[in-house]
Amino acid sequence: MNTSDLIKHLSNAAITAVMPEVFIPAQITRDGGILTIQDVPYDLDAYRHVYVISLGKAAVGMAEALDQIIHPYVTEAIVLTKHIPQRHSLGDQYRILRGNHPIPGTYSIAGAKAVLEIAEKAGADDLVIFLISGGGSALMSLPVEGIDLETMQRFSDMILSCGANITEFNILRKHLDLIKGGRLAQHAAPAEQVTIILSDVVGDPVDIIASGPTVPDPYTYQDALEILDRYAAVNTFPPVIHNILMRGMDGKLPETPKPDDPLFQKSNIYLAASNRTAAAAAALEAQKLGFHAQVLNTQLTGEASEIGKLVPSFFSTLDAPGVYIFGGETTVHITGNGLGGRNLELALGSVREMAGWKNCVLATLATDGEDGPTDAAGAFVTADTIFRAIEEGITPESFLRNNDAYHFFERVKGLIRTGPSGTNVCDLTFLIRMS
Repeated sequence: MNTSDLIKHLSNAAITAVMPEVFIPAQITRDGGILTIQDVPYDLDAYRHVYVISLGKAAVGMAEALDQIIHPYVTEAIVLTKHIPQRHSLGDQYRILRGNHPIPGTYSIAGAKAVLEIAEKAGADDLVIFLISGGGSALMSLPVEGIDLETMQRFSDMILSCGANITEFNILRKHLDLIKGGRLAQHAAPAEQVTIILSDVVGDPVDIIASGPTVPDPYTYQDALEILDRYAAVNTFPPVIHNILMRGMDGKLPETPKPDDPLFQKSNIYLAASNRTAAAAAALEAQKLGFHAQVLNTQLTGEASEIGKLVPSFFSTLDAPGVYIFGGETTVHITGNGLGGRNLELALGSVREMAGWKNCVLATLATDGEDGPTDAAGAFVTADTIFRAIEEGITPESFLRNNDAYHFFERVKGLIRTGPSGTNVCDLTFLIRMS
């Protein structure tokens, strides 16, 4: 099997395992009126209404998979996502909307308001099922009073470009938004609530995924202010952001609901699939193809280009040919004006180091099929990549300085394109040693 086909097999197996139509029915079943979620039963006949609110990049697929199970019981539903497929199986009970991503926009605000309309309909005798996947933070946005959309867009762009990780970014967003950090759960109270989560955050902290709209928030305004101050030397943030966090810390704004809030007594949270699910599926597929396979780590974080320089060193520790897998999510500190994403930047950072590893491949890709603002999922690097660059008269260093990994790999024909996958569980990096 050639390298290209192997990468396709591994990525397809990984992504299939975290597709909603696979993991939802594996964990959620219905027998008559009894809905069972990870062995916890719910009597659907006991509720006056059942509302479904699905948010994130996998929102359509998660809603479709759940609807196959509970369709007769759904009163009303809303789906807020990034890409609306031309074809889907959802009926008239479902309103499907598109939000903006990765920077919130007018669609994100309209989507947030539409979500609130349904959440606020729910009463004490109702059940609200939330389906949460990555991307929800930007797709659904309702900034607090005093922050207009333009300011939130500018602030979001600054945070993304200065290298803040997703946990830091979402702690800030939770304290600058009226619907994040458990506040959506407040609007749905006193209904019984179920949240089913597809994780796109390293370590699977459920309060960080999509900024935890239905999950208690352990962080405070003070935590958010400390994060802001940490990056203040890198960017001059809009003064209103600092002022609002200061007002919150001084007790002049309500805190996000905490774990001891009584509203969460009628709320259950289920983690349904994650990066670990995808990595394990890729390893199993490699074994089926006759390769030794091992998941080395699913906590890969840090500056993407620096991680790219380090990861190839693992080839020296591998005793046998095979497929070795990392999962996680790196960050990029943007200083140039090129085009790229985390995975492309990681791959570009590895080009020089990979030059010494014959018969070895590094492939890295975003499981949602979209690495940053590009049409590529990621890229692959071999020992020959640097020589292709030399033939093209280019160097990886010059493209790194401009954060222009996409155009580098376009020139050396190393892009991996899968198209939007309909799911999202961070990133995967494959180290493949053929012999």
